[in-house]
Amino acid sequence: MLFLFLGLVIWYLAHLFKRIAPERRAAMGDKGKGLVALLLFGSVALMVLGYRGVETSILWPRYPWAVGVNNLLMVIAIYFVTPGPKKGALFYKMRHPMLTGFLIWVVAHLLVNGGIAAIILFGGLGIWAVLSMIVINQSEPEWTPGPKGTLAKDLMFLGAALVATGIIGYLHTFFGLSP
Repeated sequence: MLFLFLGLVIWYLAHLFKRIAPERRAAMGDKGKGLVALLLFGSVALMVLGYRGVETSILWPRYPWAVGVNNLLMVIAIYFVTPGPKKGALFYKMRHPMLTGFLIWVVAHLLVNGGIAAIILFGGLGIWAVLSMIVINQSEPEWTPGPKGTLAKDLMFLGAALVATGIIGYLHTFFGLSP
């Protein structure tokens, strides 16, 4: 459980470093990007090790209907992480599509993973996403959406999200996880 918590703490700090200490981050220049990327990679590794290494109590089972809902939510989550919302016609006014997609990913995973470790991991990441939206909105209150795109762009990125979801599902199966 220690690795899980440590991974979450490093994830929070690496992502919020630019907001917490903007002068220090700016002084690091491009080298700072490499450091942040290394910290994020390490945090994910710690979270995976911590999550997989914990015997956990199950608070709710994986209901058969939840798997289909999870998979549908994953397509939506991945769509929001693509450039589709910014370049399309449907969601171009949304300020935080990637963080919204991340939150949908969190909900999808909590729906099918009812253990304490899952609640700590996915719940902790969900809290980070909400906190990030709040911090961004406070530090950059002035925001204007880009120009409205086309519905064709929305459909193109939805197709890409479907393909990406299939690949991610395959990788989950490859690593012994049930998508």
